[in-house]
Amino acid sequence: MVSGASSSVQRYDQIIEYIFSHKYREGASQIDFLREDIVAAVEDLGIDRPSNLGDVIYTYRYRRPLPLSIQTKAPSGLIWIIRGIGRAKYRFIAVVPLAIEPNVQFVETKIPDSTPGIIAKYALNDEQALLAKLRYNRLIDIFTGVTCYSLQNHLRTTVQGIGQVETDEVYIGIDHRGAHYVFPIQAKGGKDKQNAVQIEQDIALCKEKFPALICRPIAAQFMEDGSIAMFELEDTDAGLRISGEKHYKLVDPEQVTSSDLERYRVRPTTP
Repeated sequence: MVSGASSSVQRYDQIIEYIFSHKYREGASQIDFLREDIVAAVEDLGIDRPSNLGDVIYTYRYRRPLPLSIQTKAPSGLIWIIRGIGRAKYRFIAVVPLAIEPNVQFVETKIPDSTPGIIAKYALNDEQALLAKLRYNRLIDIFTGVTCYSLQNHLRTTVQGIGQVETDEVYIGIDHRGAHYVFPIQAKGGKDKQNAVQIEQDIALCKEKFPALICRPIAAQFMEDGSIAMFELEDTDAGLRISGEKHYKLVDPEQVTSSDLERYRVRPTTP
């Protein structure tokens, strides 16, 4: 018997493959479609209509890769992703792949853990736990070198030309010059992976909602040993790129030794 989850995945694959195949032309690098194309696909395929049409698109934007039949149609060296281009409007677009994954060869820095025990005990999931650790240990400040304050978590809004977007948390910061910053945060725990599309949307959100602030998107990821990898991303002429990476390990204060402190004192300052 096929489980409900497996059945939904198969149905979603059928729908997205149908939309892509009916709009794809040889050599194309972008293909536009509408949410109503999902309805047309369901009717033509004769399958059950998903209760949430938007979940079909969300699944392939953030949760799982596009089916192999679509991936193989990407131009050489590129991969297909889905971007929002307005309310209920989307685009398959071929882009250079960007893997936002921790480099296991990076050195880590020990940070005395300031997470309140009661918060650690009742955090409901990895993402929430990670956001709490970032906040209580001021890891955004430490990573960026800017004094930061949490403005809002799970900010959901609409952005012109994209549609609805959601950011895990938004920090506002100020540096020694008095310059103001906005830091959109994407936090991932467990087996979830960072998604370049979400970070691109964060940048677009900041440009629209905080145009006078310096936008510095941040991605944070739990590693297998519980350490936290943090990345700063930058929108370049070649697309989204990683401009900085650091690894932090939250420990009891007595675990930060004098030799650790001496090593940190002479460590070169790098992004």
